[in-house]
Amino acid sequence: MTMDGVRALVFDVFGTVVDWRSGVARDAETFLKRHGAGSVSPTAFADAWRRRYSPAMEEIRNGRRPFERLDVLHRENLEAVLPEFGIAPASVPAAELDELSRAWHRLDPWPDAVAGLTRLKARYIIAPLSNGNIALMLNMAKRSGIPWDAILGAEVVKAYKPAPEAYLRTADVLAMRSNEICLVAAHNGDLAAARACGLRTAFVFRPTEHGSGQTTDLHPVQDWDMVIGDFLEMAERLQV
Repeated sequence: MTMDGVRALVFDVFGTVVDWRSGVARDAETFLKRHGAGSVSPTAFADAWRRRYSPAMEEIRNGRRPFERLDVLHRENLEAVLPEFGIAPASVPAAELDELSRAWHRLDPWPDAVAGLTRLKARYIIAPLSNGNIALMLNMAKRSGIPWDAILGAEVVKAYKPAPEAYLRTADVLAMRSNEICLVAAHNGDLAAARACGLRTAFVFRPTEHGSGQTTDLHPVQDWDMVIGDFLEMAERLQV
């Protein structure tokens, strides 16, 4: 298919552009050994930390808490998850907790991501539409050469996906109609929320986001505008 009328491609980032699980586990492994938890699986730690991600944002989406950037939520969630692995947060220097919390700034892109985005950028405006905050997205992009045209997402629009405001305010920031924007994501729920706001949709397969035993988002659950194996395939199909 073609993306007739689409001017901008916006991307979910955690799991779609970058491999969050391996990156967090890599940084956690050294930390866990240093604090007497070397027998803990670093990926299990990453998974446990990530499980607190959506509930923390839900407090903000429901209005029970004012907006806070994701770096703040990640840091709070880190302190909350440490006791599950036998580590008392008070026993760890604050600077060390800060450094581990910034693991989310150091995530590696999937192998196709940078090359595919570079090709897509030749025709389309490309930007993250992520729950990650601006500094996090900038640091990640500078480290790995992700060639965004702009940094968009939750901190810009003060709303966390899948709240409709996250998508609608992004269209407003770009001064575009919703149907001039396509969300590219590996998560059916994100795409469904974007579609409900009038965005076009592209599902990309990331079958190991949660490891080899992944059970979610293995297949598209709706007839999305495009279904792709990776960003290079997307560029090929769009003839970029």
